[in-house]
This record gives sequence, C-alpha cells and structure tokens, in this order.
Amino acid sequence: MFTTIAITKPTFFDGEAARIDALLRQGKVGFLHIRKPGSTAEEVETLLRQIPTPWHSRIVLHDHFALAVRYSLHGVHLNSRNPLPPEGWTGSVSRSCHSLEEVRQWKERCRYVSLSPIFDSISKPGYGSAFTHAEIAQAVRDGVIDSKVYALGGVTFALLAAVEAMGFGGAMILGDAWRK
Repeated sequence: MFTTIAITKPTFFDGEAARIDALLRQGKVGFLHIRKPGSTAEEVETLLRQIPTPWHSRIVLHDHFALAVRYSLHGVHLNSRNPLPPEGWTGSVSRSCHSLEEVRQWKERCRYVSLSPIFDSISKPGYGSAFTHAEIAQAVRDGVIDSKVYALGGVTFALLAAVEAMGFGGAMILGDAWRK
C-alpha cells in the first residue's frame, strides 16, 4: 500500500498544530514526521501537546526520542544527529538515505527508508535530483527500490501517482505540504 508522509518545516510557525491536524484529518497524509533540527525537547513537546492525541499514533520524531516513548508515538527516524533508536524502543524505525548503497544497508533494519533527492527540492534551493529515471528503474529491477523505500526531495501531491508508478512504496513531502 502506497503511503504518503508529510515532514514538518524545520522551524516552528504559528498555526502549525492546526495545519498538522488538517493534513491528517483530511487524509492527505498517512503519517507526519516532526523534523526540527536545533530545537529543544521542550519546544517539540509544546508542539506535540497542541496536536490532538488521536494523531500521536501517526507521528514520527527525528530528534528527542524520549518524547516518542513518553507520548506513545508511532516511530523514530534515524539520521546523522540520531543514528540509533532509544534503548528498548519497539515502535517503528525509519532512516534517511542519500544513495542506493545506503538503502541496501538500512532497508532491512528499518520499517522504511527515504531516498533523496528524487526530484529538485522545493524547500532547499539548489538541491537537485541525484538520480536519473534510468537509475531508479534499474534499482527497482534489482530489488533495491521496493515497498520499503519512500521517495523524498521535490515530491508534491501532484507527483504522487508518478512516484508510485516509479516503484516506490511511498512518498515524503516537505515543501508542498506547507504551501497555503
């Protein structure tokens, strides 16, 4: 089943919890990743408290993993800042990958991994696609890209069908999720 995930903007903004509620309530995304590099645990916890509790089971944290345990969140997302899940963690674990080799290394150890950038980034100017359509097609044939690999980077709601047709198991949307 193809899954769409929204990733928060890296900075907090007024009305963010209401926008998160709307994205999840309207079914635009299945899950939400809270990615706030440089934030404090207190700042992330303040946002979590503003998000209706029924959505907590669909939230993944990129930092401050103790909050994932405290709030019974869906998962944690490993990255260079947080390369390991918290001790005793039994929830979902995902990871960011920027090469097909990283996907090979991590996808069996995680529920899913993201591969980026697939398209030119919306939120990071100058961060262009790193893979050709031919490379992605070959990775699908080789079994590297499959249902556990999610496209990230320049993905918009309008591109979801194309991403699914490419062979990805899901898509992660950052820039397009927060446009008015």
